[in-house]
Amino acid sequence: MIKIDLITGFLGAGKTTFLKKYADFLIRKGMNIGILENDYGAVNVDMMLLQDLMGDNCELEMVAGGCHRDCHRRRFKSKLIAMGMCGYDRVLVEPSGIYDVDEFFDVLHEEPLDQWYEIGNVIAIVDAKLEADLSEEAEYLLASEVADAGSVVMSKSQEASEEEIAETIRHLNRAMETARCSRRFGSDVIVGDWEQFTEENFEKILSCGYRNESFQKRSAEDERFSSVYFMNIRMSEDELRSAVGRIFREDACGKVFRIKGFLRVPCEEGKQEDIWLQLNATRSEITLSPIRAGQEVLIVIGENLNEAAIEAQLRQN
Repeated sequence: MIKIDLITGFLGAGKTTFLKKYADFLIRKGMNIGILENDYGAVNVDMMLLQDLMGDNCELEMVAGGCHRDCHRRRFKSKLIAMGMCGYDRVLVEPSGIYDVDEFFDVLHEEPLDQWYEIGNVIAIVDAKLEADLSEEAEYLLASEVADAGSVVMSKSQEASEEEIAETIRHLNRAMETARCSRRFGSDVIVGDWEQFTEENFEKILSCGYRNESFQKRSAEDERFSSVYFMNIRMSEDELRSAVGRIFREDACGKVFRIKGFLRVPCEEGKQEDIWLQLNATRSEITLSPIRAGQEVLIVIGENLNEAAIEAQLRQN
């Protein structure tokens, strides 16, 4: 049977960054892997960030996100059926940060997937500076994502203080309590700079498995969460940083969790190609880093978004 791992976590936690490192580790072990990406929006930015992994031992597939739950479940199952015929040793699933993990377990217990796949690991990525002020729906999704995880891996811990890390763990435990789940977190949370992770660190994660925890299920209000995207936004790096900061601060824009996309920087005189920058922004951090190729798109993800107000901030420059 094909082992299948779920890499989950809330919006902006760093799932794709972790996935690249984890997948590279599996490839170095000689595994033939497939990666199934689901982005919450019409343009799959995260899949574009994984292009460097593609090769003889790694293939990328995509499920379009942001649709109705039943529609997404059918697409997810259909894609896994197709991938089950490709001879992979392992399949890695990275869903959107707006994802009820029950779908993963439920689909894999349906025919014919129950005969083809064996659940390997559930790995939850949690931002070390996890936002304190989350809605009830967001808290439920957070609880869903970590409750059954074999490993909870903290991202950006090298940028957080000891108190911030401790408060994030307390936040996870409050989410467990609210969801009426008996599980609690502490020293079992994996904390450390991913750039310093050794083969031993990844071997531990590879064998982490998953848990079957009982917690109070509820139906998250999908309509509260949405994404809006803007094409062909032209501005300087400084202008983009300023606009993104305003979008997070302006209440009229809605509750924004993450902004991502790409910025094209026109080539300097004497150079043949433009430079692309990848944008990844949360309320606590805005990063722009070079990338080989991108697409002129910005995607804003959050709750109760006001597209007109967001666009006004982007056009203000």
